[in-house]
Amino acid sequence: MTQVRNLDEPSLLAKIAQQDQAALAQLYDRYARVMYALAFKMLGTVEEAEEVVLDVFHQVWRTAGRYDAKKARVDTWLFMQVRSRSLDRLRARERMTRVTEASVDAAKSLFASRSPNPEEEVLIKERRAAVIAALQQLPQEQRYVLELAYYKGLTHKEIAAETGIALGTIKTRIRLGLTKLRGVLNCMD
Repeated sequence: MTQVRNLDEPSLLAKIAQQDQAALAQLYDRYARVMYALAFKMLGTVEEAEEVVLDVFHQVWRTAGRYDAKKARVDTWLFMQVRSRSLDRLRARERMTRVTEASVDAAKSLFASRSPNPEEEVLIKERRAAVIAALQQLPQEQRYVLELAYYKGLTHKEIAAETGIALGTIKTRIRLGLTKLRGVLNCMD
């Protein structure tokens, strides 16, 4: 392991360019906290700030050989990367918000423009009653996980965490429950 504690930042980058992990660790120790603070201030979330810092150090590991001390100091170079990645994330978040809002608006206008069809409403009520009756015929453990999955919208992992039941058991119960439910509903038709 190379002694890197007393090296200046450009020398650390030269060592990192030679794939010296101790040099990367030393640079990380010197700058990670302040880089995190900047990213957190810009993004407002712990997870994204941590990801930005890790992304920057990953980039440093890959591109340290391209660093040019004549163009910028190491700290300036690092902070510019943090700022750039944070801005990219903010722009992506803004785009996602616009897309989500547009989708919600489109869905609202679609449902608002549809006039309720009495025949459709009766069919929906009949189907709902049939599904509820079919669910009552399932064993309790299968019915419970199906209700968590379809009425509460939980994933298999979330159901396992909430119930304390093994993930494989949850998946089996859901699969068996759906198979039995399908069979019961086919008999009702």
